[in-house]
Amino acid sequence: MMETQKINSRFGEIEYEPDKTINFPEGMIGFEELRHFVVMPNEKGAPLFWIQSVEDPCVAFILADPTQFFEGYQLRPGKPELDKLSLEKDEAFFVLSVVTVHPDGQVTFNLAAPILFAPEKNKAIQVILESAGYPSRVPLPGAKAFCPSVKNL
Repeated sequence: MMETQKINSRFGEIEYEPDKTINFPEGMIGFEELRHFVVMPNEKGAPLFWIQSVEDPCVAFILADPTQFFEGYQLRPGKPELDKLSLEKDEAFFVLSVVTVHPDGQVTFNLAAPILFAPEKNKAIQVILESAGYPSRVPLPGAKAFCPSVKNL
């Protein structure tokens, strides 16, 4: 077991084990220099959760399984993606979307650039689906804007 480390973040002080962070070998789009994230505890069964950068305490993302909200959304990774995740063909992975809460309270999902996460490897990559035709700002189905007073999520 590796010694724990601490960072101060938007969630307060976080203690984490470096060998248990999610590793993004290529970073995320626009944040290529940030490679390690901690999954923030969420309510049991909650559809949304946070990942917090350990390199930059000001950076955190909300993620969700898009299939819980968008029926028919599918992604089948090819060999290049499987290789980047160090996955064999039948190993488990999850498809996640970055969720944005806009200043006006609107909630959108980025279906054009999903994250593939291999839990057994603690490794993730973000891919761009150029030919699939998915938009990068898809409103949460059936949701009205909420949290209009929240400006800096």
